[in-house]
Amino acid sequence: MNTGPGVVDPLSAKLSSAVGDRSANSLKKAFGMLTVGDLLTHYPRRYARRGELTALSELRVDESVTIVAEVIEVVERSMRQRRGSILEVRITDGKGILVLTFFNQAWRKNDLTPGKRGIFAGKVGEYRGTRQLAHPDYELFDEGDERDSGPEAKKWAMQPIPIYPATSTVASWQIAKALEVVVTSLPPLDDPVPAEVRAEQQLIDLRQAYQWVHRPDDDSQWRRARDTLRFHEAFVLQAALLQQRAALRAQPATPRTPGLELAGFDAELPFTLTDDQVLVGDEVARDLAAPVPMNRLVQGEVGSGKTLVAVRAMLTVAESGGQSALLAPTEVLAAQHLRSIVHTLGPDRAARLRPVLLTGQLPTAERRKALLAIASGASRIVIGTHALLGDQVQFADLGLVVVDEQHRFGVEQRESLRRKGARPPHVLVLTATPIPRTVAMTVFGDLDISTIAMLPAGRTPIVSHVVPLADKPGWWNRVWQRLGEELELGRQGFVVVPAIDPATREDDPDALADDPSDGSADDVDAVARPPATVTELTPLLRSHPALAERRVEPLHGRMSTDEKDATMQAFARGEIDVLVATTVIEVGVDVPNASTMVVVDADRFGVSQLHQLRGRVGRGGVPGLCLFVTAALPETLARQRVEAVASTLDGFELAQIDLELRREGDVLGATQSGGRSSLKLLRVATDGDLIGTAREAAAGVLEGDPTLGEHPALRSALDRRLDDAAREFLAKS
Repeated sequence: MNTGPGVVDPLSAKLSSAVGDRSANSLKKAFGMLTVGDLLTHYPRRYARRGELTALSELRVDESVTIVAEVIEVVERSMRQRRGSILEVRITDGKGILVLTFFNQAWRKNDLTPGKRGIFAGKVGEYRGTRQLAHPDYELFDEGDERDSGPEAKKWAMQPIPIYPATSTVASWQIAKALEVVVTSLPPLDDPVPAEVRAEQQLIDLRQAYQWVHRPDDDSQWRRARDTLRFHEAFVLQAALLQQRAALRAQPATPRTPGLELAGFDAELPFTLTDDQVLVGDEVARDLAAPVPMNRLVQGEVGSGKTLVAVRAMLTVAESGGQSALLAPTEVLAAQHLRSIVHTLGPDRAARLRPVLLTGQLPTAERRKALLAIASGASRIVIGTHALLGDQVQFADLGLVVVDEQHRFGVEQRESLRRKGARPPHVLVLTATPIPRTVAMTVFGDLDISTIAMLPAGRTPIVSHVVPLADKPGWWNRVWQRLGEELELGRQGFVVVPAIDPATREDDPDALADDPSDGSADDVDAVARPPATVTELTPLLRSHPALAERRVEPLHGRMSTDEKDATMQAFARGEIDVLVATTVIEVGVDVPNASTMVVVDADRFGVSQLHQLRGRVGRGGVPGLCLFVTAALPETLARQRVEAVASTLDGFELAQIDLELRREGDVLGATQSGGRSSLKLLRVATDGDLIGTAREAAAGVLEGDPTLGEHPALRSALDRRLDDAAREFLAKS
C-alpha cells in the first residue's frame, strides 16, 4: 500500500464506505466512530467460547451483560390484564437459571428451542426473586454440532468469540459483523512501527494483528495480536509526545536571567532553602536562561516548597520586564496564592511588581482594573483561575506560565494560556500529587520533570487513623470528642465532606472532583448511602457537647468569592475553630494552627485527594492528626483506598498504590485530553517497561529522521492521532 500524495490511507477511509451508511450511522451514534481505523481499534473486551457457558451466578442486577448460555425451556402464556402473550425462555450455565422475557413475540419460540446455545445481551433485572433479561438481543450458534465429538466440532466449540464493548442500541455481534466485513477486505497496511523495531520486538504485521485480534482461530493468535497492538499504541503515543516536545523546542523564547530582584529576595529569606529546592531552582534557572521555551513539571509533597521555586522563577522573569501568570484551580487557592506571594515578596517588592488577582467572580470595576494592569504590563505577577484564559485577557510581555495542580487542568487550557505570549513563554507546571514514572511518560512525556522530595525543617509528622464505622459505629461520637480535645489546646480543625447539601450532592463548582469509584460491587454500597453534607453536618457539630461554644462555620463553592475569602481569613486569624467544608480546601490552604483534619465518608474520595487533604494540617509547630471516617465494609476496594492512605505519609508510595487500585481513565484523568488519555490496550499500571521501550525506539527513529520523511506510515499515524485530538476538542467546545 502506498500512502503518498493523493492516496487515501485505508485506516482514514470513511466508515460508511466499508460497512454502509446504516451501520456507520449506528456506530457513529453509539461510539463516535467515523473511520475504518476507529472501528478496527474498537477491541474485544474479552473472548468467549461456544463450548463454555457464562457463570450466571456472577451477574448483578442492573448490569448490562453479554453472556453465552443454553436454552433449556420455552413457555408461552397469555397476559392477564390485557391482550397478548408473554414468552419466557429459561437459559442456564448448567447451574444457575436466567429468564428471557419477550412480550407479544411468540414467533421467537421457533428459534429459541431447548438445547440451542448462543450469545444473549441485555440489562439484568429481577422479577419475583428471579433474574431476567427483558427483550434481550441474541445470536444463536448455528454452525457445527457441539454434541459431535469430531475434531471440526471441537475446534468450532473452542474457537474464541470476540465480545465487544456494546450499547443498548448496538450489540456485540453487530460490531463483530461490521468488523468481519472490514477485516475481510482490509488491504496490506504500511506499518507505523519500522521494520527493524518490529523485528527487535518480535511483532507481527499490522494487518495480521487486526485480523487476529478480531477473528482469532485460537488464544495464541489474539494474544500475539494484542502484544503487537499494545506496542503500536505505546510507540505512536511516545512518538507524538517526543515530536511535540521537539516542535516546542524549535520555537524561539526570550531568555530570562536572574538579577538584583532575585538576589535581594534570596538575601531576605528568613530560612535556608532545602537541597532539593536549590537543585530544582538551578534546573529552572538554566531553562529560563535558554533561548527555547522551558516546559518543566515540578512535583513534590504538600508543603515541600514548590510555590517558592515558582516565585523565584517569577522574579527572574520580572527582572527583564516580563510578566508571569499563575493558573490556580479554585478561587480560594488563587486568593490565597495572592496573599502568600504578596507577603513573601515584602511590601517594597510587591509595590514594584504589583501582583494582581483575576477570577470569574470579581466585581466589574475590579476586573476592569486588573485587566488594564495586565495589558499595560504594570502587573508583573498575575494570579487567577480559568478566568485568565478569557479572550479579554491580554499580556504586555508574558514570559512565564505557572500551572498549579496540573492534573486539574486539561492540555488545551495550558496551551490556551501559553498562546497569550508574543513569543512562546516558559512553562512551569506544579503538582503535589506525585506521579508514577509510567504516568509521567504517558501523560507528561513532553515535559522535563523535577522532584522536591525533602520537606522543610520544622514540619511535624501527621498521625493518621481510619475510623471504621461499619465495624465500630460507636466511634462516630469519639471523633468529635477527639476534635474537641484538640480545640481545648488552642488549635483548630477541618471537617471535610463530599457534598454541599442532599439535593445537589457533589455539585460544588469549586470542588476538585476525583471520583474513586471503579464501578465494582465494592462501590455499590457507597452509592446507596447518602453522602455527608455541609448543610446537615454544620448544625449537628454546633450542637454537639464536645464542640459547645465553639465557632463552627461552613465553606463551599456556592458561596460568593467575598464570603469564601472572608471565611478563610477569619479561620486564618483564629476567629473560627472548625471549618466544615467540601474539597474547596483540598490544595494550597495554609493555616499553621490547624492541627486536625476529619474526612467524613473518606471512601468517597480518591487516594490523591485524601493525601492532599491530610496535607492541610501539621503545617506549623503543632502535631497533625487526620481521622478518615468511613462506613465502607472491610476487605472492599473502597476501604482499601482509605487504609492505604492512613498507612503511609509517602506521597510517591501512595501514587503507586493509587495507580494499582484505580481505573485507567482515573489515573490519566479525563481532562488530560488532546488524544493523550485515549488508551485502548495500554495499561500504565502494568506496562511501564513496554512504554519505556517504546519511548526509546521512538526517540531513535525521530533522532535519525526528525521530519519523518523516511517514515510516511508513522507520519500518517501521527496525523490520525492529531485528527482524533481535534475531533475530541471540537466535540467538547
